[in-house]
Amino acid sequence: MAGTLATQVPSGRTDRVQREFSAGGVLVRTIRGRPMLAAIRPRGRERVWALPKGRIDAGETAADTAVREVREETGVEGRLVEKLGDVRYVYTWQGERIFKVVSFFLLHAGRGRIGAIDEAMRVEVAEARWLPLEDAPQLLRYGGEREMARKALERLRQ
Repeated sequence: MAGTLATQVPSGRTDRVQREFSAGGVLVRTIRGRPMLAAIRPRGRERVWALPKGRIDAGETAADTAVREVREETGVEGRLVEKLGDVRYVYTWQGERIFKVVSFFLLHAGRGRIGAIDEAMRVEVAEARWLPLEDAPQLLRYGGEREMARKALERLRQ
């Protein structure tokens, strides 16, 4: 989902800001008594661990997108538990400012094997693996995603 938002800038001219809406998942599973989180290493970003996420398709809810993106990027089916929160940020792509909102959901792992993804997804995802959930706030690259991992850990400790 994308759109355009017109904003007034100090010079008095209108500056267009694109808007993007995405969703992702904090997919968790207990392995040998330890809570683990599914993380991906995006293609071309050798030292980056991130949460699976992607744009919301037309007719899809944010929760549907999170479940789909997790399955496509990790190879594991996720069962929706609850929404953890939204991450908002602005970035520039090809000279355009983009305001992005990513909704994250807590998912419990079901069927599938981590890293068993379709060959077509290998263009985006170099690797998927289980990381210890308690270490995720230090291992994930992006601040908003680290916060979502912390929220998932708190939720699982309740």
